Amino acid sequence: MNKKFNVGIVGCTGMVGQRFMTLLDGHPWFNVTCLAASPRSAGKTYTEAVGNRWAMDIPMPESMKDMMVLDASNVEEVASKVDFIFCAVDMPKAEIRALEEAYAKAECPVVSNNSAHRGTADVPMLIPEINYAHTAVIEAQRAR
Repeated sequence: MNKKFNVGIVGCTGMVGQRFMTLLDGHPWFNVTCLAASPRSAGKTYTEAVGNRWAMDIPMPESMKDMMVLDASNVEEVASKVDFIFCAVDMPKAEIRALEEAYAKAECPVVSNNSAHRGTADVPMLIPEINYAHTAVIEAQRAR
């Protein structure tokens, strides 16, 4: 793979968001260009937003410490900076569903660890080693 995809982490200050950060830091396919979280974290550097809540047993990625955190509900701004997002928000299911659908409607693909769309007919659960062909549903999603 020659191209690195620009990605964002939505819900970056929580435990799952922190884990995404450690997995994506220095990844050969992904370049984290955007961090987003709740309005109370927006406008702060990642270090300021997380404070003493860093929960991983490895240090916070140097490449992201000084990144400015955006408001995750500002979908157009976040989507304009990335090829797709990893979503790790901790909210009620209906709110997660609405947020992820807003990103999808903005033509920003969403990779989510949430269960909000597990019953949505055209949203597959992908396990790349097993059912990669299910990505064909993207055309149906775009039509919707």
